[in-house]
Amino acid sequence: MTSSPFDSFSSFEAANGLPAGFIRRLNSTNPDTNAWSRLERSEVGLEEFAALFEAEAAALGRNLDARALLAGLAGEIRPAMVEAVRRCHERLKTGLLTNNFNTRGPKEETESSAGFTGVLHHFDVIVESSKSGFRKPDLRFYETACELLQIEPTEAVFLDDLGINLKPARAMGMKTIKVVDTHDALDQLEELVGFALR
Repeated sequence: MTSSPFDSFSSFEAANGLPAGFIRRLNSTNPDTNAWSRLERSEVGLEEFAALFEAEAAALGRNLDARALLAGLAGEIRPAMVEAVRRCHERLKTGLLTNNFNTRGPKEETESSAGFTGVLHHFDVIVESSKSGFRKPDLRFYETACELLQIEPTEAVFLDDLGINLKPARAMGMKTIKVVDTHDALDQLEELVGFALR
């Protein structure tokens, strides 16, 4: 639905003299217990996350400002994907599964979500790591989505830009699409759903 956070990571690395791929490496070290995963499960707040994340970076020999990294993470909505979801929502059940975090208060969260109102109403179900307490690729995340949508995994098509997030879905019986190129992903999705998405 949005541009990849990896683009933001790359920009941050370039602007702060960090090696290319450093943040992805940091986030893949101890992926179930590191600061990033704990933030996405709402196990730590912003202050604790920043201290933990910066300590993890220091352990790998680099200094960085965790708050500055988070501040630059807002991705851009991909209009073609929004249109595809809109068309799917007209004919099928749709769910959004997102690893996310909330570092704002309720009022700020509501205001910041206002710009996404035109997107979120195309989903019957939204499963957020920050609210559920578990995150992709935890199997419970996918099971929760299927339960809420009242479908079997074999009835689902799951799209993600990370292979590690696709593996559990595929193991459950879902059809999966790795989103690298939007056009290619939509070609695959059109073939699976049997109707035009653009």
